[in-house]
Amino acid sequence: MFKHIKSDIRAVFDNDPAARSRFEVVFTYAGLHAIWAHRTAHSFYKRRWFTLARIVSQISRFMTGVEIHPGAVIGSRLFIDHGMGIVIGETCEIGDDVIIYQGVTLGGTGKEKGKRHPTVGNNVVIGSGAKVLGSFRIGDNSNIGSNAVVLREVPNNSTVVGNPGRVVKRNGERVSDRLDHTKMPDPLIDSLKFLQKEIEELRERMGTEDNQKQEQRRLESQQYIGDYEI
Repeated sequence: MFKHIKSDIRAVFDNDPAARSRFEVVFTYAGLHAIWAHRTAHSFYKRRWFTLARIVSQISRFMTGVEIHPGAVIGSRLFIDHGMGIVIGETCEIGDDVIIYQGVTLGGTGKEKGKRHPTVGNNVVIGSGAKVLGSFRIGDNSNIGSNAVVLREVPNNSTVVGNPGRVVKRNGERVSDRLDHTKMPDPLIDSLKFLQKEIEELRERMGTEDNQKQEQRRLESQQYIGDYEI
């Protein structure tokens, strides 16, 4: 237990440049408090003291804004930065040296039994607001972009962005130029561009039809004049 406490504090200093002292970290970092409360709740959960485990997790949720189900398995040196709104499901498994930012959900997609939450590998960074939903693995050394919605397995050494989440980098090489975590797609702008294209096509079609009608009237006029002359 004390070994975990020491490594958890060290993880804060390794990942947060705002951390100034051990006293400050121990008494003011809600993410750290949530992890420690979960380790206690998880120990009760493994003893099948489910109600007591849930009581501890609910008190932690109220105090820290981080909801971790007692059944979740968490590795060493997890760092939760600004943890408000984080939800971690019952069958979720998290590896070592993982960083999770605020608003992240590691959840399921339905009411199925058994393993229904994601497995997160080692050295993974999950950006704020990201949703990882389903029973699959996030590979080691991967990055999940802010507000990404990940619904399928992510290979090792990958970067995922967008909704739905797509791998844009793997092993340091770009996979696709269609998505960039600094230029997230905007559905409203895409819809407006589509409408603008439709309007331009309609205008072009109407202009073509008007030109055809004018040409037809001109030909009919010429024919009438020619008949009159005859």
